[in-house]
Amino acid sequence: MHVQERLSRLRLMAPPIVQCAVAAALAWLVAKDVLGHSRPFFAPIAVVVCIGVGLGQRLRRVGELVVGVSLGVGVGDLLVSWIGSGPWQIALVVALAMAAAVLLDRGSLIVLQAGSSAVLVATLLPPSGTGGIDRMLDALVGGLMGLAAVALLPASPKALARRHATGIFEVLADALRGIAEALDKADSALASEALEAARGSQTNVEEFEQALATSREIANISPLHRRRGTALEGYETAAVPLDHALRNTRVLARRAIVALDGSSALPPWLPETLRELADATLLLRDDLAGGRSPERAASAIMAVASRPGAERWGFSADVMVAQVRSIIVDLLQATGADREEAVAALPPLDASGDREV
Repeated sequence: MHVQERLSRLRLMAPPIVQCAVAAALAWLVAKDVLGHSRPFFAPIAVVVCIGVGLGQRLRRVGELVVGVSLGVGVGDLLVSWIGSGPWQIALVVALAMAAAVLLDRGSLIVLQAGSSAVLVATLLPPSGTGGIDRMLDALVGGLMGLAAVALLPASPKALARRHATGIFEVLADALRGIAEALDKADSALASEALEAARGSQTNVEEFEQALATSREIANISPLHRRRGTALEGYETAAVPLDHALRNTRVLARRAIVALDGSSALPPWLPETLRELADATLLLRDDLAGGRSPERAASAIMAVASRPGAERWGFSADVMVAQVRSIIVDLLQATGADREEAVAALPPLDASGDREV
């Protein structure tokens, strides 16, 4: 990975890292000094699991964490006090704790936490008095401190969504321009390069979806950002259509390779249309980043929509035109238009007025 990419990722993950560090220290202090627990290591562990350096589902994590610790500690305390500690006892304790967690809930965190807690009880922390209850309280304290850190030391929900969305917009625009250049130069190798670049975008899409979930969660939890939840609506509207536009662009690139290798006749307006769609994609990026209504982007896309008409150029070219029509519909939906409005912006495919894409 390039140094700039590493630094960019570090900047992206800096807020949850700071949240983890601060909340872990506070959780230890609360559990040790307020609750009087001598070794409350579950508290800072719970913070890290709750916040993590990933994205999304923190409220569910807290519940799964506490339940998992409760199961692991409960099963471990019960069995180890009865059967003692040793290799086969550890195997039995872990198996029963994880099996109970699976029966209780399908969440992977519950199962993993139940197993790891049972291991700790069966090896390093043999049961004694209220130790099990103390550890469950430590997990709860850590989870609550993690939520408090998310609420009081939050990343900006809009900034988080914007950072992840920017990469998708740029990948889409670059792919469209790459295909346009390949058509201008009649070079299928350039189309292949555009296809490979677009294929790598699926990770960006998944990370964007996770970022949106986390951004919405932050806006709901944090009193500092609760009123800013509406700023996410544009990104939430654009998320699925952008994914569809990228998929259609990959299909377009594959068909471009076939057409160029076969020297098929192509519409002369196609390269410029793709460049204009790329420009409109970046306009949409800028409109959403600036908190503006995406009217400029919608107008730019509408100006392109009239070009892919009913003329026929041959199979490969017709497939490419159909994909361009689909991308136009996707981008219009990303601006907030519903599908019927977006399809209606296209010229009919034939004299019967069929407007399907």
